[in-house]
Amino acid sequence: MDVTLLGTGAPQGLPRPGCPCAACATAVGDEARAATALLVDGVLLIDLTPGPAFAAARAGRSLAGVRQVLLSHPHDGPAMEVPAGLPQPGRVADGRELALLDGHRVRALAVDGPGTGYEISGADGERLLYLPPGAAPAGLGNGTGRTAGGGAGGQGGAVPYDLVLLDVLGRPDALARLRAGGLVDAATDVVAVHVDHDVPPGPELHRRLAAVGARAVADGSSLVVGEYHAVPDLPRRTLVLGGARSGKSLEAERRLAAFPDVVYVATGGTRDGDEDWAQRVSLHRERRPGSWRTVETCDLVPLLEAGRPGREAGASGKDVETPGSEAGGPGEEARAPGTEAAGRGAGAGWPGAEAAGPAAGAGTGRAADASPLLIDCLALWLTHVMDEVGAWDDATWEAGGRRALRERTDALVAAVRATRRPVVAVSNEVGSGVVPATPAGRRFRDELGRLNAAFAAECEQVLLVVAGQALALRG
Repeated sequence: MDVTLLGTGAPQGLPRPGCPCAACATAVGDEARAATALLVDGVLLIDLTPGPAFAAARAGRSLAGVRQVLLSHPHDGPAMEVPAGLPQPGRVADGRELALLDGHRVRALAVDGPGTGYEISGADGERLLYLPPGAAPAGLGNGTGRTAGGGAGGQGGAVPYDLVLLDVLGRPDALARLRAGGLVDAATDVVAVHVDHDVPPGPELHRRLAAVGARAVADGSSLVVGEYHAVPDLPRRTLVLGGARSGKSLEAERRLAAFPDVVYVATGGTRDGDEDWAQRVSLHRERRPGSWRTVETCDLVPLLEAGRPGREAGASGKDVETPGSEAGGPGEEARAPGTEAAGRGAGAGWPGAEAAGPAAGAGTGRAADASPLLIDCLALWLTHVMDEVGAWDDATWEAGGRRALRERTDALVAAVRATRRPVVAVSNEVGSGVVPATPAGRRFRDELGRLNAAFAAECEQVLLVVAGQALALRG
């Protein structure tokens, strides 16, 4: 099948008419996008874009052979134009299948929002999935092993699509569901459509899509379904650095939002009586997908080793299964004793606490060693370890605390080097600020700098987030 994208933008297009935002102001050239519409083999038109005949002509195509026009969603953009000679647009009822005379088959899929998804099969067996803006397949949970349209490739086995076109930026969880169900694999070409002004066009748009294994193409592009298009290799290990309130945690979460069975490792724990900390935890908790599993622990090595052959997942810590729990303190500001009151003892008390539950990924149909880890954050992990080895006392530090801390950090770095699990870790960048006034504060700053450098050396990608903007230091 040949698919020509007459438009790739949101229903109102990009730039939006009359919108003064920076994204709309810079959406020029190939980054300007009309409302999404697909022309399949010149005979099937999915959705309408302003001036479809001219859009087709600019792409070197004609609408003269179109025999069916289908709509996927209620139209709230510019007025629809149906060129003379085209069939009247219609929609297929959810679950129904439409067979075209030229051999295409179209199956309508229920989605969790207004509209209908379409699974299109070609005469040679190629399959594509198209979802309307802001929608995900309905009834497709993590690890179900069922296709969105019931077209499983044998009992208990899902057949991945060759091409998927969906609102990746607006609904990354839709891509996560498809991956969990086996409908998207490494060979699936994932193309973002319905692109709106929420993400700056140009390099930032393409960077964010590449981070989740997707890509964007310009209006007028033609795609051959089943033809593999490589996207940048997804890094197994990523370190995200940044200062307080820089947006580093949001960047880390965004990189895993389109993947299933993510294990969020919270090293900060809870702090009784600290309302500010509780508010930060609540904000992070509300931002994370409800399907993510949270583990409160500073015992990171067993979790990293769970991806190695012969290893089992598990760590001494609290396994919080219920979405919306109080787990998962943000790693925005980690402070050593002597700098400010908060910070010391963060994460303390987890060793010896209730053991973690089932291996990561249990009950989801996904192997434990395949579940990605998001560790937030290394600064709070270091604070906890320095508590344990007595690093804040000068005499204890010189008598063996320094050596004990090196052993713990070396073990963590070695586990990162050997892990086979996808890992995104967050840490504070504290070396650019004022010199701490106390020996304990300077010791923490120096040790965190050493840990960040050693951890970064084992990562394929390292990012520095400043004012919400991610700068690639490596990868």
